[in-house]
Amino acid sequence: MGKNYNFKGGTLITDWRPEVEAFWQGGGKKVATRNLWISIPSLLLAFAVWMVWSAVIVRLPEIGFAFDGGQLFWLAALPGLSGATLRIFYSFMVPIFGGRRWTAISTLSLLIPALWMGFAVQNPETPFMTFAIIALLCGFGGGNFASSMSNISFFYPKAEQGTALGLNAGLGNLGVSVMQFVVPMIILVGAFGSLGGDPQVSDSGRLFYLQNAGFIWVPFILLFSALAWFRMNDIATAKASFKDQAIIFKRKHNWIMCILYMATFGSFIGFSAAFPMLIKNSFPAIDALKFAFLGPLVGALFRPLGGWISDKTSGAKVTFWNYIVMVLAVLAVMYFLPSETHEGSFVGYFISFMVLFITTGIGNGSTFTMIPVIFRTFHERLEPEKIGQEELFVEIRKESAAVVGFTSAVAAYGAFFVPKMFGSGLGIDGTFIALVIFYILCIVLTWWYYSRPHAEIPC
Repeated sequence: MGKNYNFKGGTLITDWRPEVEAFWQGGGKKVATRNLWISIPSLLLAFAVWMVWSAVIVRLPEIGFAFDGGQLFWLAALPGLSGATLRIFYSFMVPIFGGRRWTAISTLSLLIPALWMGFAVQNPETPFMTFAIIALLCGFGGGNFASSMSNISFFYPKAEQGTALGLNAGLGNLGVSVMQFVVPMIILVGAFGSLGGDPQVSDSGRLFYLQNAGFIWVPFILLFSALAWFRMNDIATAKASFKDQAIIFKRKHNWIMCILYMATFGSFIGFSAAFPMLIKNSFPAIDALKFAFLGPLVGALFRPLGGWISDKTSGAKVTFWNYIVMVLAVLAVMYFLPSETHEGSFVGYFISFMVLFITTGIGNGSTFTMIPVIFRTFHERLEPEKIGQEELFVEIRKESAAVVGFTSAVAAYGAFFVPKMFGSGLGIDGTFIALVIFYILCIVLTWWYYSRPHAEIPC
């Protein structure tokens, strides 16, 4: 590897060629790994702030906020709406601003909803509309995923992208579970002393420090914003205007992958937001917050496995069979729900939901493994004369990164639609039936375009 390569943290890398083995082993891998391991906790914080309302809304009625069930579901759903919309824009930000700059800025932006929430919940007179605005601002965390995944995809060669993106997303997704585990405990103690404010008193006389649900993330947001600024890198060859990246809107496979990823990540994040309220509504005797964090936990932990298995085998085949298991898991969840003729089983319901969360995680990893393979194959067919040239590698990386970001943006609307579907006229059973139909559509699309013999783009 030449002596002119600039691998110092926090600086612009002007020559980045991860597909060249000598470059990769001679220092490129070390740089990519450093960027990945700063990106992961930054993304974990983003997910924690994005989904924090799913844990907070369960306690609001206890401390004097007179919100009805519909309003509480709105607070769980609004971060999904704003987060998904922001992802559309965030997915194009890294090639415009640089991965280091954008990671630092977008992580720092999480301070706004975290601090505002901490102050707002201390006043029982705070109107619902204020909470709705804070919930929308929590969407900053949702937007970060698109830019984070786009950024990491630039650093890794195709053969390792599935694992790298799986680690970034999977461990980043852990933010939901970490939040749902930490918040129920941290709101019971005056962790910040007089600086954190007075406790709220519930109807039963129990003390809560609900402001800690926002304040607990502040020191970590400051720390990892600084680490991103000083220790991550910008890649010069990743530069592209929005016009350059907008070519993906003309690619059929971009839209197909949006649908497929909506079924996996949309389900994961939507179920994560709705799970505490689903448990509370279906099994009122169960303390939802004691169990809700386990769903996002297993989903996040299995995402890197989905990427790793797909790297070793076939992303399309893993995705195809994963959807089939998702259908079976939803049917099992429905079977164990209480009804007029069936008292239901929380144990069966919970185990079935854990299987469903696991499949969303595996599918998240496998679908993202498919994207670079699809677009590499597409471009090599489109421009066969450029095969093996660095110019083509750069073009593929830019387009794949844009698709990774955009598909994550579309899929994130699941964080809005899934909770709203459960809280709408469809009800719980109707929502699950709609999801089964959607998963069957994804089985057909995956088989036809990617996994059957003589598929258009086998991957």
